[in-house]
Amino acid sequence: MRFGIFLLGARAPGQTDATALSRTLDAAVTAERAGFDDVWLAEHHFMSYGVVPSAPVLAGHILGMTRRVHVGTAVSVLSTQHPVALAEQAAMLSLVSDGRFRLGVGRGGPWQDLEVFGTGLARYEDAFAESLDLLLAWLTSERVGWRGDHFAFREVPVVPRAAVPPPVTVACTSPATEALAASRNLPMLLGMHVDADEKARAVARHGDPGLPHVSAHLAQVGDTREQALKTVMTEMPRWMAPGLEGFVPLDGRPRPPRDAVSYIRRLCDIHPVGSPDDCAESLAATIDTTGIEHLIFLVEATASLEATRENVTRLAEEVLPALR
Repeated sequence: MRFGIFLLGARAPGQTDATALSRTLDAAVTAERAGFDDVWLAEHHFMSYGVVPSAPVLAGHILGMTRRVHVGTAVSVLSTQHPVALAEQAAMLSLVSDGRFRLGVGRGGPWQDLEVFGTGLARYEDAFAESLDLLLAWLTSERVGWRGDHFAFREVPVVPRAAVPPPVTVACTSPATEALAASRNLPMLLGMHVDADEKARAVARHGDPGLPHVSAHLAQVGDTREQALKTVMTEMPRWMAPGLEGFVPLDGRPRPPRDAVSYIRRLCDIHPVGSPDDCAESLAATIDTTGIEHLIFLVEATASLEATRENVTRLAEEVLPALR
């Protein structure tokens, strides 16, 4: 089993970006001290939902602050950056951290990021498979040249090169992406928005349950189920509701309605939110249903440094021993 924490770096109303980032760093250090195996960082642009625009940059800082815990991106978005640039960063981070860096990648969405960074809708709609293949080629080769629909360059040496490439995980939100990950023999990162049964079906469609798939969960420990629910339902909408407004489509396509309160209530129903026994029971059921043995937890429901630190510590001390 592996257990990690998942950090959005969300900024609640009244907070500064510095406050949100300081809480993220504190949670990462607390997780290492508490015995978690890894820390995963989300990446967003132009929104309070997450104020980390470069997960690899922050990962590098956290790797420098820690000595044991692995640090991953959940995820680095391939639609808004060049896969070679990302692969170079990943190789360097792996080398300077003695192999503690993990690279999660995803397609992203049709958001305004594509316009700002100049990659456009074509990179989002058509280029994810090629971007992933180029990234993998760079991580596993000594020299790379490329002739594709979206990228083309003459052969160049790979520098720096990690003899053991950092592990790559693909965020999957559709059967098509699951099939792409399977065809490249890559594990999936399955998000918080789907329950254990849906994740089990994704693993079955992928076809290789032996790969180290990763399952993301909201997690909040309280003395009772009622107390934990009250904490989440009181605090989480404060930052999630305005944060979700940052997802702005590039081309004016209708944006799916986002009711933060209903979404958070569903998360509480399908994830470990409750007493330590409630949380352990929920996670054991998920592991049994999905077969996934690497779970990561969103621990920042309160967007408070002290409460996040307490949540991380209680998960490690009161919940995880029952699962390990």
